[in-house]
Amino acid sequence: MAAKLLPVLKLATKVTIAGGALYVTYDSGLLGGSEQGSEVLGKAKAAIPPAVDEWVKYFGFELPAFPKIGFSPVEAWNSGVQSSISALSSGPTTLGGYTNQGLQYLKDLTK
Repeated sequence: MAAKLLPVLKLATKVTIAGGALYVTYDSGLLGGSEQGSEVLGKAKAAIPPAVDEWVKYFGFELPAFPKIGFSPVEAWNSGVQSSISALSSGPTTLGGYTNQGLQYLKDLTK
């Protein structure tokens, strides 16, 4: 009985952890718009260094300085969307050009 219950318990634990992580992500606003993501990133930047300093003092070891991150999720999101849409819109034309090149190559081989 215990051998059959253990895999179910492991699966339930994994699903609970994944569901909790998804809930916290959604609740904090990371799955919202780019402005919300930028706001959450700013909150995380403000909250993480004091927490790390507290842990460093507690454990008594020294960490290297944190690098400065000059990252704007709004700009990264917009450039990612623009490049994806650009690739999708130029896809049929590019595919047609590659098809013509392939056909020309096959014609040249048969001559």
